[in-house]
Amino acid sequence: MHAFTELYAALDETTKTNAKIEAMARYFAQADARDAAWAVYFLSGRRPKRLIGAAKLREWARELADIPDWLFGECYDAVGDSAETIALLLPSPEFEEVAPLHVWVEERLLPLGDMDDDTQRTALQQAWLELNGRQRFVWNKLITGALRVGVSQRLLVRALAQSSGVDESVIAHRLMGTWDATAEFYAGLVAAENEETDVSRPYPFFLAYPLEDDPNVLGEVDEWQLERKWDGIRAQLIHRRGQTFLWSRGEELIAERFPELTDMGDQLPDGTVLDGEVLPWKEGSVMPFAQLQRRIGRKKLTKKLLDEIPAVLLVYDLLEWNGEDVRAQPMFWRRAQLAALVDQMDHPRLLLSDLVEPVTWAQAAEERDRARDLGVEGLMIKRKSAPYQVGRRRGDWWKWKIDPYTIDAVLIYAQRGSGRRAGLYTDYTFAVWDGDELVPFAKAYTGLTDEEISEVDRFVRQNTKERFGPVRSVTPELVFELAFENIQKSTRHKSGIAVRFPRILRRRRDKKPADADTLEMIRGMVEEGVA
Repeated sequence: MHAFTELYAALDETTKTNAKIEAMARYFAQADARDAAWAVYFLSGRRPKRLIGAAKLREWARELADIPDWLFGECYDAVGDSAETIALLLPSPEFEEVAPLHVWVEERLLPLGDMDDDTQRTALQQAWLELNGRQRFVWNKLITGALRVGVSQRLLVRALAQSSGVDESVIAHRLMGTWDATAEFYAGLVAAENEETDVSRPYPFFLAYPLEDDPNVLGEVDEWQLERKWDGIRAQLIHRRGQTFLWSRGEELIAERFPELTDMGDQLPDGTVLDGEVLPWKEGSVMPFAQLQRRIGRKKLTKKLLDEIPAVLLVYDLLEWNGEDVRAQPMFWRRAQLAALVDQMDHPRLLLSDLVEPVTWAQAAEERDRARDLGVEGLMIKRKSAPYQVGRRRGDWWKWKIDPYTIDAVLIYAQRGSGRRAGLYTDYTFAVWDGDELVPFAKAYTGLTDEEISEVDRFVRQNTKERFGPVRSVTPELVFELAFENIQKSTRHKSGIAVRFPRILRRRRDKKPADADTLEMIRGMVEEGVA
């Protein structure tokens, strides 16, 4: 636990990529395999379910610290993070337990979920008394499932590759899918040779960079493969050894959400892995993404829902063929094999992404401008000679999206962020005018610089009207320009409108609250069919 806490501190105290990689590599070079397995588990973003609710943690910590509830509340208000507040308030440890990470997780953490309240309280308070301040903070984060260390999967892979000498692409593949944090798993993860591959394991996804320059910088247009950029769920469909699996980019098995795709996958040749987009598709055209969310959000899929929102897998890449990894083959080769497979299958649930074949980049720009009319987000630009790589790599895959929708809205609510922004108000709710009333329209928490966040934080503290738990209602004075990708009607929102991927573009210092946009104008955007 001590070594993992020191690693957490080292990662939290730097923003330099190489320093983070070096810290992790040092840890893995020295750690016991059982501890290293759990470290990989947590650093890769996996976490056990929340074992104890926030209210119980607060009550039991306050009891051990022997302070009144109001004082705990004042301390939390000053610190802004429950885990840190508890770590700071608790008395000094009776002694420091030197047990390794895997013992703390397997013998002290995970059993909490099966205990009654009294046993939980005793176990938790005893644990607090055996940990120092930093260790308590990490422990509290593990209990609540809120441990975030500012490390991407790519950095973790690089650190593991550096400490083990195994190629990054191999490490990345072995980390995909489901696995248990055991010494055996870790040994296989960093082994020079490992023939055992989980039949369900997907490949790491290749991700595109946004194209923000003129596409002419890419060279001749005929060196590139252009496709529509669809707005669905990125997924891999796997058929191996008579079994079919559907994985999302978030490494979740989603086959039960899309049984028609699993049935289709059962008909694929054995040893096939397809990369594509799950889309709601009816009568030959794509449906709004919100319809796909209806299927994802239902615990039980009814025949009526399946009939109303049928799904397809629109494929654009072939990763495994006849049981062989073909990612190293050039894009044009993989595309040719994929096209032949789709033609051979001739299945209504398996569609091939159409190619856009402009003669000039100017013609490509015209196709991009047609995106909203076709229900897509823009164009994907892929180098025909490129292999299928791991993660986000600049140079071979680009996404050239259409310009987002923008509106001007007023800040009306603010809430503290998390992690390094736990003490700052960084999560905002914005409103637009509906007659004389400001109606909540969208939430956003990205797009501002650290300096701008500090400025808004000061405004929130000085202009709070009411408090609703962690949320503050503020005087409606600040106007911001928001951007979003899509817009449609919604019965779940007070405004009657839902937007996709809202973010902050800039603060509109040149506008007063009265100058913000109206709900009537936004409804007009929907009715005109611009979404």
